[in-house]
Amino acid sequence: MRNIIVLVCLLFSIQAYTYDKLVLTGSSTVAPLLSDIAKAYESSHSQIRIDVQTGGSSRGISDLRKGLNDIGMVSRKLKDSESDLNSFLIAKDGLAIITHKNNPVKELSPEQIVSIYTGKIKNWRKLGGKDLPIVVVNKAEGRSTLEIFLKYFKLKNSQIEASVVIGDNEQGIKTVSKNPYAIGYVSIGTAEYNASVGVPIQLLPLNSVKASVENVENGTYPLARELNLVTKSKPEGNIKLFLDYVLSKKSLSFVEEHYFVPVHKN
Repeated sequence: MRNIIVLVCLLFSIQAYTYDKLVLTGSSTVAPLLSDIAKAYESSHSQIRIDVQTGGSSRGISDLRKGLNDIGMVSRKLKDSESDLNSFLIAKDGLAIITHKNNPVKELSPEQIVSIYTGKIKNWRKLGGKDLPIVVVNKAEGRSTLEIFLKYFKLKNSQIEASVVIGDNEQGIKTVSKNPYAIGYVSIGTAEYNASVGVPIQLLPLNSVKASVENVENGTYPLARELNLVTKSKPEGNIKLFLDYVLSKKSLSFVEEHYFVPVHKN
C-alpha cells in the first residue's frame, strides 16, 4: 500500500512539472533578443518552455519547412520563394562595417570596401593606414548578413577573398577586436552595444552616414534590414500567444536594450 501511495505521488509530481515547449531557430542577430524576451515570458507562463537556437536565417526557414521548429528567426525580408510563410516584423537593424578601434582609417567608400573584399586592395597603406596586410572577415553561407552585404555591394560570394570566415555577430566582433588589421561586417545593434561597453571596435560610416541605431531609425543609414519572426502557418495556440507578447509594448524595452529599432510602440 505504501508503495502505491509513493507511486501515485510521483505521478502527480511528474504531471505538475510537464510543460509545453516552443522551439525557435535561426538568426544569430535575433536570437539574443528573443532569449531575453522568452525568459520574461516564461516567468509569467510557468507551463511554457522556450528553446532558442541559432544557426542563421537559412536554418530558421529550413527548420520551418522540415517541421523542426515552431518559429523561425530571420534577419531579412522574406524572399519571393518564401511567400507561403507568415512573417512578423519585430524590429529593424542595420549592417555596420567594423574595424579595430586603433585602426587610423576612419572611413571607407563603397568602392574601397568592394576592392578590399575582392582582394584588389590588400594593404591598409593604400587606404591611408599602416603598411600592414588587411585581414578580411567574411560571413558563412546561410547567414542573412552575408546575403544583405553581397546584395548591397553587388557582389557574389565567389568573388570574396576572405582571410577568416565566421558565423554569428559575436564571432565577428571577437575576431576584429583581437586583430588591429581586420575588417568585418555585423549587426549595427550588436556592434554599437559592444563598443559602448568597451570592446575595441569602431563602426565605419557608410556614404558619409554614421552607422548607428539612430540613423537606422530615421532612415538615413543606407544598409538597413528587417528582423522577423516566421511561422509555417497562421499562428495558433501557444505560438500565437507568444508572438502577441513579442509584438506588444511589453517587449519594447528588450528591443531597445539590444540596440535595435522598435517598430511596435503601442
